[in-house]
Amino acid sequence: MRILGIESSCDETAVAIVEDGTRLLSNVVNSQIDIHSAYGGVVPEVAARSHIEVVNLVIEQALEEAHLTWDDIDAIAVTYAPGLIGSLLVGTLAARTLALLKNKPLYPIHHVEAHVYANFITEQAPHIDLALPSKQPAFPMLALIVSGGHSQLVLFRDHGDYELLGQTQDDAIGEAFDKVAKMLGLPYPGGPSIANAALEGDPKAYQLPKARLSGAYDFSFSGLKTAVLRAIQREAGVDITFPSSGLAARLSESQRNNFAASFQYTAVATLVDKAVAAFKEHSPASVVIAGGVAANQELRTQLTQRLPIPIEYAPMSLCTDNGAMIATLGYYSAIRREPVSPFDLTVVPSLSMTKTAWNLSEK
Repeated sequence: MRILGIESSCDETAVAIVEDGTRLLSNVVNSQIDIHSAYGGVVPEVAARSHIEVVNLVIEQALEEAHLTWDDIDAIAVTYAPGLIGSLLVGTLAARTLALLKNKPLYPIHHVEAHVYANFITEQAPHIDLALPSKQPAFPMLALIVSGGHSQLVLFRDHGDYELLGQTQDDAIGEAFDKVAKMLGLPYPGGPSIANAALEGDPKAYQLPKARLSGAYDFSFSGLKTAVLRAIQREAGVDITFPSSGLAARLSESQRNNFAASFQYTAVATLVDKAVAAFKEHSPASVVIAGGVAANQELRTQLTQRLPIPIEYAPMSLCTDNGAMIATLGYYSAIRREPVSPFDLTVVPSLSMTKTAWNLSEK
């Protein structure tokens, strides 16, 4: 079964085709990073307009790269939640229209849940060259999902059968990376910028706190972010009323690198501490990381060192937003659920994984 997946929840227009939930046939991503870098973050209206301009071209390119026509496609999967409303509307409108025109079943996909399914892609067409996992994760599976908008630990017992163990109580870790990068005068997006600066820094240069929460598996990054701000202000020789926008100019390159390394180390250790604790309590057969921050090498290193079982990682290009993860989850949805009517599909900009149609249909 070949599924065409469409992802447009934020600032990437992405389309991919996956066969049988494991074999990647094409994966096309049109990134808007260069556009939004000028603004220091994603501008929703600009993102939606960009999706409109390129979505049809990206769909056509995905079919061409897979050497397929619409006759070869068995179903369409599309992100309907969560995300920016304008961006979601463009992707779902394209999917709904094509489902009607091409007479294809349509499956709505939850973006955050789909990130986990990048780890289920283990095969690829000859023209694709990615370092994929050697085998699919086994259930029960512990998933650490970390991105610009989400930080959560989820225990999967099977496809569509999962329990949210904990999540961020304020900033997601990717959001914290972006905000600290801005303090340090590093370019958007903050994750790669801080990771690169950290390579030249000392992760123990500044002692930063980890949040203590009542929820065993909940996260908090707002306190860490504030601690970094205060430490930078002290290092720069100014008081707490000094605006964060003026701090970068007062730091040396060495100080900037040390702050990047110290922040990254503490933020990642916060995630890993919770993941290791959850592993000890629930004894999953496998552990995966998912979302844009899953591309962070420090996170991969700490998890590999501290987990008692081997962990395989999806390639970096499948950690950030992509259509392959949508198509892959689309396959597992298609073999377990009924499709939705293209006339009935609506977007839900804010929707927890615990409220997805997948779970509700199983209860």
